[in-house]
Amino acid sequence: MRRLLAAAALAWPLSAQALPSFDEVRAAHRPSDIVLLDRHGVPVQTLRVDHSVRRLPWVPIEEMSPALLRAIVLSEDKRFHEHSGIDWRAVAASAWGNLWNTRTRGASTLTMQLAGLLDEGLARPAGGRSVAQKLSQALTATQLERHWRKSQILEAYLNSVPLRGELVGVSAIAQTLFGKHARGLDDTEAAIVAALVRAPNAEPQRVAQRACEVLRQQSRGCDGIAVITEAALGRRGGMPLGEQLAPHFARQVIAAAGPARQASTLDARVQRLAIAALRRQLAELTGRNVEDGAIVVLDNASGEVLAWVGANGATSAAAQVDGVLARRQPGSTIKPFVYQLAFERRLLTPASLLDDSPAQIATAAGLYLPQNYDRDFKGWVSVRTALGNSLNVPAVRAGAMLGPDALFARLDAFGLAPSESGGFHGHALALGSADVTLLALTNAYRTLARGGVYSAPSLRGRARAERRVAEAAAVHLVVDILADNAARARTFGLASSLATRGFAAVKTGTSKDLRDNWCIGFTDRYTVGVWVGNASGEAMHEVSGVSGAAPIWHEIVTALHAGQPSRPPPRPAGVVSQRVAFEADREPARDELFLAGAAQARQRETAQLAPQRAFGITSPRDGSRFALDPDIPPSAQQIVFEGERGTWVLNGRRIGQGAAVRWAPWPGRHELELRDARGRVLQTVRFEVRGATLRSAAATARSGG
Repeated sequence: MRRLLAAAALAWPLSAQALPSFDEVRAAHRPSDIVLLDRHGVPVQTLRVDHSVRRLPWVPIEEMSPALLRAIVLSEDKRFHEHSGIDWRAVAASAWGNLWNTRTRGASTLTMQLAGLLDEGLARPAGGRSVAQKLSQALTATQLERHWRKSQILEAYLNSVPLRGELVGVSAIAQTLFGKHARGLDDTEAAIVAALVRAPNAEPQRVAQRACEVLRQQSRGCDGIAVITEAALGRRGGMPLGEQLAPHFARQVIAAAGPARQASTLDARVQRLAIAALRRQLAELTGRNVEDGAIVVLDNASGEVLAWVGANGATSAAAQVDGVLARRQPGSTIKPFVYQLAFERRLLTPASLLDDSPAQIATAAGLYLPQNYDRDFKGWVSVRTALGNSLNVPAVRAGAMLGPDALFARLDAFGLAPSESGGFHGHALALGSADVTLLALTNAYRTLARGGVYSAPSLRGRARAERRVAEAAAVHLVVDILADNAARARTFGLASSLATRGFAAVKTGTSKDLRDNWCIGFTDRYTVGVWVGNASGEAMHEVSGVSGAAPIWHEIVTALHAGQPSRPPPRPAGVVSQRVAFEADREPARDELFLAGAAQARQRETAQLAPQRAFGITSPRDGSRFALDPDIPPSAQQIVFEGERGTWVLNGRRIGQGAAVRWAPWPGRHELELRDARGRVLQTVRFEVRGATLRSAAATARSGG
């Protein structure tokens, strides 16, 4: 006995010095899962940061089921509320050889078990504790009883006790085995948890037997205990309880070493709204081969992210892919930046006339043949009409005036970080050939909403540095066009999803082969960006920006401004209005906006690309590769064969006669001949069509393809 007391005396000072307070233990609790809160303190996501253990946030004893507290005390320490750390009655009733051997023998109190959990030096090794360790554990338990309340001891124990496998604490076991919080456990479930304390990894039959003993101590029956235990222990661990609204955003902002609950810029209401809108629209697009989508909502003033939907988690096979950060071709959503720079450099005005006629554009991937949504070229049109109706050739002509390098630099200044270089993309850069992310594109439109002042989006609520990247007056001209519902009526009509009750400036776009579908726009308070498509890169079937992404954008914007219509921005200095007329009455006279000093009362035809030679086959050229317009369903497109008057023969079949023949494209390699009136071959060219969908056999027979 003297030797034991001497050993205890040596061990005790160390334990006394290391004894933490209850508040220190609670503060040191490190959950394996961190809860992300929205800007109002509403939990929106739980993210696991420690995969070695499953330990959920600390649960106060007031939020634990009374049945659980009762079962634990009855099972582990019947006289918990009577002793002072050591149950001397249990000690006296047991042989000394078994007294400190294992807690299952009944002499190790809850307080002593907690001492072992708090002090690694007192933790029970595989071979059992030494006599000195056991005595030190007992002495530490008496000190805990002196400095802590009984409720604090029980609370700390239930938050720290290992239960089964990786599960630590009653919150983790309750949510994993029973799908409920600790406060909701009933008598049977509480008895199962208590049984796991003694034998965490026992077989279900053994756990059920022990749980039945706990129930009988409370004069309760054991009906169904075996079935309930088997089902509970067979459950797979999943996400903790609560809404899981923003998994992709959480991965970007949660600090693994931070507190258990971390605030964010998200707004749970807006996040739910965006998720619901995306799921509804994807359901509407069933049968069009569209599985995925992503949404970003930014606050214009601060740049704070209010909603971040990275994927359609309900049905997508690529739910882990964050569509907000994936790089994709933005298509026609780039056009506003093309015209803004052309306005700023005084190369064009909203009333300038550009030629919308067939053109072949050289790109790194071959010749590009831009067409318009309705398959028709409009001839000479104003910039307002060209941008409003998303006409492609005028945008390319405007981009050619600027040059690819200058346009690339401007896109980069807006934070788009486009892929490759201006020289790599050439004139196709004006039609969105460079990859960008939805977040960057949405924030670039937010920069337009702020008159050309850029700041990076804020994910954590911190103010970001600002810089001016574009002239405010030139930005206003573009914004005015994007908000002009009448300007886009020729292509989209007056009642499309782009029309809103209040002010909104918006643009759609679709990438090559119908792989990506965009709608980006802003009101006076918010900028909303939407992408739909397939994370795999697979093409959609006959889905354009106005039919795919735009309905989602419209639903979100309408909800955000319910009861508070958006107001148009004030006209900045340097913008004037003047009545204009157009040469040959190409468009009706109207009041138009100009940069000060650039106004012209009468508009004449301006820039155009050099015409093709007018003999033989002028279009297509030999070796051409056609990448058909991304904004138009392939079934709605045509290629125009041009040259001398004659007979046109495609793949050995006559398809028409004259100086020009229209042909609905068919994927593959083709040979085109132009023959004169005597049947002699004037010229033969070979070309390839990429990215078109299949047409019916009847259409193929008619085309000769």
